[in-house]
This record gives sequence, structure tokens and C-alpha cells, in this order.
Amino acid sequence: MRGADHRSGALFSYVSCEERVPVDHPLRPIRLIVDEVLEVLSPEFEQLYSRLGRPSIPPEKLLRALLLQAFYSVRSERQLMEQLDYNLLFRWFVGLSMDAPIWDVTVFTKNRERLLAGDVAAKFLATVLSRPRVKALLSDDHFSVDGTLIEAWASIKSFRPRDGSGEPPGPGRNAERDFHGEKRSNETHASTTDPEAKLYRKSRGQPARLAFMGHLLMENRNGLIVAA
Repeated sequence: MRGADHRSGALFSYVSCEERVPVDHPLRPIRLIVDEVLEVLSPEFEQLYSRLGRPSIPPEKLLRALLLQAFYSVRSERQLMEQLDYNLLFRWFVGLSMDAPIWDVTVFTKNRERLLAGDVAAKFLATVLSRPRVKALLSDDHFSVDGTLIEAWASIKSFRPRDGSGEPPGPGRNAERDFHGEKRSNETHASTTDPEAKLYRKSRGQPARLAFMGHLLMENRNGLIVAA
């Protein structure tokens, strides 16, 4: 069941989160655009949730929280929940009152996976780019692709042959593993702890690491991401 995106102030609070945020804070115009987009996507949310059962985390609040995680480079959703617990700016942007309880991180992750499975993230980005205030910032003249490697949380020792052959690591938590003379490639090997990670090298002379490759299409005039 979809939770309602209601905002309620605390009964005995003398200052609201809204008053704590400076008038010229850069998140204010972003919040206005985000709220417009979420209102457009409301019918999409209705199709993802049942009308029966216990209310979930409102998708509007969940998407606002994920934006904060990207804006402020919060490393994990657990740390994001910690920030929401005491950061008044984060609470204001998400739409939580001063004394609203914070969600359990496992519940947040489960709800986030539901939204991503419904392709809501892609629709959200497309709707943001279609808004008049954002369209005015885009130019068709110059674009560039910025690529990066995101290191995986997998040890290079877990990169083993797919057929199960090869010498296993020695005993112990941080045992040595001799790769000398062994040819390894993404076609013949895979990580046993993170099979989706690939072996990449940033440049010549740099060590190969298990990582994920990411590309961002940037509009050069204002540095806005238009595709990922």
C-alpha cells in the first residue's frame, strides 16, 4: 500500500525545518523542481503499490532522500538514515518533521529496489529534463562523455576461473595468492563474491582492479547530466 506524502509539524516546536533553511540555499530551487516532477509521476507510483496492506515509505520521500545521497556523496544508505536522524536540512528536503521517526535501513533498501525495478529512476530523470526551467539550461551545441571506474567491494583474490580450476588462496583471512604467470580476463574469470564486477585498468602502468564502469553524458555549458 502506498504511503501518503503528508507533512506534519511538531506539536511543541517553535521553529520548523523550513525556517532553518536559508532563503538562498541552492537546495530550494531544486526542491521546487523535484516536487513538480514527483507530482507528474504520481500516477506511475499508483501502479507500483497495492491499495491493501501496510503503508510503505512514500515514494516521494524516498526519491528525495536518494537525491540527497547523490548530492552529498553519502557512502551508504545506513549513513543516509543517520544523517536524516539529525540533519535538519536533510529532513526539510525529504519532507520530514522535526520529530518524525527515521525508517529502518533494510526497509528503505527494499522500497528503493521496488522503485528501481519499476524504471522510476529513468522516468524521474527524463521528467526533470523536460521541465521548462531545466530545458532553458540545456544546449544542443556541446556535449561530452565522462567515464569513471567505481571500485567494487571485492578482493582481487576472489577473481577465479569460471570453470572452477585454479589454485585456491591459502588458509586464513588474508592469505597470499600467487598470480604470477596466470592469464586472467573477464571472459574466463569472475569474482566469487561479486560476479557482476569486471577487471579494469584505469590507464597504462596502473594496476587492474575489480570495478564497475560508469559513463555520464554531460551538457558542457552548465555541466548538467542528461544521461547515464
